[in-house]
Amino acid sequence: MSDIITLKQLCAELKIDSREARERLRTAAHDPKKHPELAKLHKPRAPWSWVKGSAGEKEARSILG
Repeated sequence: MSDIITLKQLCAELKIDSREARERLRTAAHDPKKHPELAKLHKPRAPWSWVKGSAGEKEARSILG
């Protein structure tokens, strides 16, 4: 089974507010040219989560970090 990292875990690790993080990720997901992985993975009304070490997680870290 693959390891999953959630937005809550990522926010705790990076010490940022989860509301602000969701807002940043939603904004980034609406720009598929700049952030193709986030745009592909984002589903409305679904929790943010990524497979550890995936391209999507790296994009999320770059946006939130």
